[in-house]
Amino acid sequence: MAQQGLKLQLVSELSAIVPGKPFTVGLWLEHDRGYHTYWRFPGIVGVPTQMKWQLPRGWNAGELIYPEPERTLMFKIKAQGFDRDVMLRAEITPPANLKVGESITLNGTASWMACGNTCHPGSMDLSLTLPVAATAELNTKWHKLLDAERARGEQASDAWTSTAREKGDTITLAIKPATAEARLSKNQREADHIIAFTEDGWFDTDKPQSILRHTDGSLTITLIKADTYLGNKPPKTLRVILRNDDGWLQGGGLRCLQIGPRIER
Repeated sequence: MAQQGLKLQLVSELSAIVPGKPFTVGLWLEHDRGYHTYWRFPGIVGVPTQMKWQLPRGWNAGELIYPEPERTLMFKIKAQGFDRDVMLRAEITPPANLKVGESITLNGTASWMACGNTCHPGSMDLSLTLPVAATAELNTKWHKLLDAERARGEQASDAWTSTAREKGDTITLAIKPATAEARLSKNQREADHIIAFTEDGWFDTDKPQSILRHTDGSLTITLIKADTYLGNKPPKTLRVILRNDDGWLQGGGLRCLQIGPRIER
């Protein structure tokens, strides 16, 4: 269904609901040209896309999962979101006492903010009807898209270690290769393309990020604290996702490295 700057659709990875078997439902967002929506933490501007489920009794929905964030611009302000069409997802668990042969309709309300030259917050009731069956096949189209988004998710890795030191408004993040599995940036130019995304807003997404590559492959990333923070007290750890499109592991794997070093103050 179309809204200002955006089309939304609920889709299922499986052709049917199997009693008691969890399955993945996707929220497919197609952006009109020049529009973007926001990641689960948008940065200093924006509102994340969300999904509030109204499921039958005995059903359970997991949290809405987002693929890797992108740097997007709200006018000239750097934020964390998606310019591309994107598939968000949630795991749905049906009860085991469903009757084969019946049909079930899953309902929920999506909310978002789509921004282009102007911003348009919106919400929409969405539904998805599926049969109940003893077995189910993969929906080839949606499975392919969902699998691609799973591969884009952030992950931690023992191949890298990290430390964080805070002084005044400056945060100095250092990451070092810990195993031979770590893929090192070839040069400073390649390292300059790495982007740090905040998971909680402790540093400012719009302020410059400087990256210094050292001869041993380690990196020093300088970040600037945000002027405002929604938490009750300063965080003990620096929750960061480091996106490197060339990969953090040998062979180019793991584009988004999730780290959480303790902040030294």
